[in-house]
Amino acid sequence: MALKHEPTTPQHSVQSALRVLDIVARHDTGVTETELARETKLPAPRLAALLRMLRREAYVDRAADGAYVTGRSLNRLGAAEGREQALRDKLKVTLDGLRDTIGAAVYISRYEDGEIKITDFADGPRTPKVNEWVDFRSSAHASAVGKSLLTQLDLNGRRDHLSRHKMARLTSRTITNERVLLNRLAAQPATVPVLDLQEYAVGTVCAAVPITAGAAAGCLALSLPLEHAHRLREAARTLNREAAPVLLSLAI
Repeated sequence: MALKHEPTTPQHSVQSALRVLDIVARHDTGVTETELARETKLPAPRLAALLRMLRREAYVDRAADGAYVTGRSLNRLGAAEGREQALRDKLKVTLDGLRDTIGAAVYISRYEDGEIKITDFADGPRTPKVNEWVDFRSSAHASAVGKSLLTQLDLNGRRDHLSRHKMARLTSRTITNERVLLNRLAAQPATVPVLDLQEYAVGTVCAAVPITAGAAAGCLALSLPLEHAHRLREAARTLNREAAPVLLSLAI
């Protein structure tokens, strides 16, 4: 099933971050920011922002002389022994941090074997996860997660999914007309978060952004109770800005 390869900010940031990490890893004694700029050809402001993110996530560290070296997270992920556990631990830390930054439950979802799967999430007492009152696999037409994943499929892929999952009316706001939904999915900009304004469940609003890593479509999402709906758009913008570290955890 083909994916639409449209550029998104998290993907571009991660591609650049991986280039930086590759260069740092190849310099055993460290590499300066000037050398990184020359080798990556990245603009100074973008490189500086990437280095701040990589230091915050412990992928790189800065030596006493100012040179950049590999950090503890990258060293642990690069070790053959315990790599899978290191990946799980790193992703959990990253998701927990994102939950606390946004003040909302956050989710990672993938589209695998023609179905939607929530693979990881981070919630808490003050950031409860959404009540899955209808299986996410059969509600792609209504949820931010589902619509974000469907936008990453080609038209045939979208039609195939909808042919296998009836577009049931879950709330008064749910789109149940296939043509209307397909037109909205086609018009959705790749860099703009997909919103769910009580389409899946009354009392809940959600947002999702694509974080495709590898062959399968993926997305990062958040949910908020309706009383916090006034925060949704700003939370969605933050989700989009902070998606790169999550995608990086999946890509390394």
